[in-house]
Amino acid sequence: MKAPLSWIKEYVSLPEDLGIEEITDRLTALGLKLEAIETSGAGIEGPLVVGKVLTQEPEPQKNGKVINWCSVDVGDANGTGEPQGIVCGARNFKPGDNVVVILPGGVLPGNFEISARKTYGHMSAGMICSARELGLGEEADGIIVLPADAPAPGTDAREVLGLGEEIIEFEINPDRAYALSLRGIAREAALGFDVPFADPAQVEAPIADGSGYPVRLADDACDYFVTRGITGFDPAAPTPDFIKKRLEATGVRSISLAVDVSNYVMMELGQPTHCYDRAKLSGDIVVRRASEGEKITTLDDVARVLSAEDLLITDDSGPIGIAGVMGGASTEISETTTDIVVEAAHFDPTTVFRSQKRHKLPSEASKRFERGVDPLLPPAAAQRVVELLLEHGGGTADGVSEVGPMSSPETRAPLKTITIPVSLPKRITGLDVDEATVVKSLELIGARVVAAGDSLTVTVPTYRVDLNDPYDLVEEVARIVGYDKVPSVLPRRATGGGLTRAQQLRRRIGRVLAGAGLVEVVDFPFVGDADFDRLGLPADDALRHTVKLANPLSNEEPAYTTTLLPGLLKVAARNISRGQDGVSLFETATVAFPADQAAPIYGVDRRPSEEELEKLLAAIPHQPLHLATVLAGERTRGGWWGSAETAGWADAIEVVRRLGADLGLAVEVASASRAPWHPGRCAVIRVDGVELGHAGELHPKVCKAFGLPARAAAVEIDLDLLTSKVSGTAAGPSFSTMPVAKEDVALIVSSDVTVAAVEAALREGAGELLETVRLFDVYEGDQVGEGKKSLTFALRFRAVDRTLKAEETAAAREAAVARAAEVTGASQRS
Repeated sequence: MKAPLSWIKEYVSLPEDLGIEEITDRLTALGLKLEAIETSGAGIEGPLVVGKVLTQEPEPQKNGKVINWCSVDVGDANGTGEPQGIVCGARNFKPGDNVVVILPGGVLPGNFEISARKTYGHMSAGMICSARELGLGEEADGIIVLPADAPAPGTDAREVLGLGEEIIEFEINPDRAYALSLRGIAREAALGFDVPFADPAQVEAPIADGSGYPVRLADDACDYFVTRGITGFDPAAPTPDFIKKRLEATGVRSISLAVDVSNYVMMELGQPTHCYDRAKLSGDIVVRRASEGEKITTLDDVARVLSAEDLLITDDSGPIGIAGVMGGASTEISETTTDIVVEAAHFDPTTVFRSQKRHKLPSEASKRFERGVDPLLPPAAAQRVVELLLEHGGGTADGVSEVGPMSSPETRAPLKTITIPVSLPKRITGLDVDEATVVKSLELIGARVVAAGDSLTVTVPTYRVDLNDPYDLVEEVARIVGYDKVPSVLPRRATGGGLTRAQQLRRRIGRVLAGAGLVEVVDFPFVGDADFDRLGLPADDALRHTVKLANPLSNEEPAYTTTLLPGLLKVAARNISRGQDGVSLFETATVAFPADQAAPIYGVDRRPSEEELEKLLAAIPHQPLHLATVLAGERTRGGWWGSAETAGWADAIEVVRRLGADLGLAVEVASASRAPWHPGRCAVIRVDGVELGHAGELHPKVCKAFGLPARAAAVEIDLDLLTSKVSGTAAGPSFSTMPVAKEDVALIVSSDVTVAAVEAALREGAGELLETVRLFDVYEGDQVGEGKKSLTFALRFRAVDRTLKAEETAAAREAAVARAAEVTGASQRS
């Protein structure tokens, strides 16, 4: 928002010795962030004077262009008093007109130096200037023609043009909608320097008697609509210089008197208005929603197809404007308009915002309506428009109509009130503010404050649509007293007991995995049906039952994932595709399984009851913490020492075993069949008989679908279940000074018996003397028979307090073999 300093001072009695930097510093402290300080005409140097055109001789050129050879009176500014000869290509002036001339030796913005030079066969000594050349606007088709009563030729034109005007540009936050006007900025300046404020909205508006143009409201998105009439308006009346200059300073282009006055009042008060050509209206004005597919041509000459959610201004001919966004071309003010209908209305911010977004049609009006305009401002804004049009364009005011619930005190919604404890600003900010300071601060923004015991009841002014709760009022007190007054206090040191047990375990697991050569990644927890298809999950798989997101980042991944594998497999494939010979990755994150019931929606006016809380909690998706790993490609690098080793199913299972060993848990592994793993190379992971997840080699189709090397392996387990099995602090390894006794045993079992089952039986049978058991050979062939396999284990026995005797070791070995034979049908190989 650009605000000329002179315009601000029209409403605020700022001290004369106050510099613009002091003003902007204080306004910034109040929440109006300074964007820039500009000076109109900056960059213009040298003689810039008023000139009077004496002669104008058009001269056609060979290139088809017509130039004007002009004789211009510049008084004594050229040092001779003789007319100045100047070549000019513009055509919007004639002999006798007053113009702006920059003489040789002058400099225009952009460091454009002016000198006498020969052009088109003439010695042109200077330039007749346009608005763009002076940096005053974008108009470049014609030069500036000054009023007939302009000062004498040779007079410095800077004052005539209003150059040297200091303009402040603010970045206005969305919650400071009132500051999108000179009224709002001036009010802040008055508040900041504690000086009187002359409200430009304090005008005498006539009482509505229904004599204005008739209006009907067919939708509650408009709660106030004012029409004023003007007859006998002079459509040829020019816009006064002061309005033009102020509009240009705020970045608005001058169009015509009626349009300029409407824009001027919008910049002045923050209330958008609109002027209709009365002769082009037919029937009553009706505010209603659009019919789906209805059309309108807006003022920018674009035909637009409307949505049923758009709020329209209509008459018997159809739509004549998109409410709060832009008017229609069919009722536009033209050069023949003599009778005008002025509209000032209040529209629902959300409706206006959605319409301008839908049609990609941001406008100065929608910028204000969507942020919130003072709902009681329409009568004053309409009156200001009428006053200015009558003053500068003539005519007679004709009728006033006001409709809508806000138009009458009887139907108007009561003003918003907020109750705030007197001590709240001090408690929240740390400022040493007493009740009198709090009351004064709130009264300065226009609020009515009534004290009652230890609390204040504050009636919020209608222009402050952003004030809704006690903490908004605390902010007002803080910014008025001064944020710089808020004391600096060191935060108290946290007295927590460090990491929780769950946090400690999670970090410990991460260290174990990192020690095993895996790298942690973090991925988005979103998934789509295509991911489940690539995993090969059947249509009725429980993992396909997901929590759908209301506003997903991607339509291809519209749900919260139930498995970490899709994201992890994509990350692995991306790294493989970029030249990695192998990847070993892990991720720990939550997944989500939907609850059986939808979450009820309660109001925010009270705390939910215990029963309501139970329903809410029951509707929260189950979100367990999972661990997933992917091993693909080279597991160890090759070189002169030997060939590279490729990751496989055994590596995946070993990751889980290593994790269990560190946590002091006995990991049970058994054959299983579960997508996305290879049916013959998939293991189910259990601890104490509880299933945690699966590990093994991925199905070849899955590897192909994700772009992974063949025989890539993966693990996914429920980490919450795993850590729940850890009792206390896991014991570290024990050491004994006693010698170890080594025994090997070869057992023949059926091919479908798992190694894990045989190993578990050996451990159970051997008893407490068994320190380790390790499989070191597997044989299948003629020597053991068809459907059989030989498993050779290395058993290590040790006692913590003595050297074992040969009889003890043999007895433990025989007991282990006997238990394996009993459980798995194993027989000892000779």
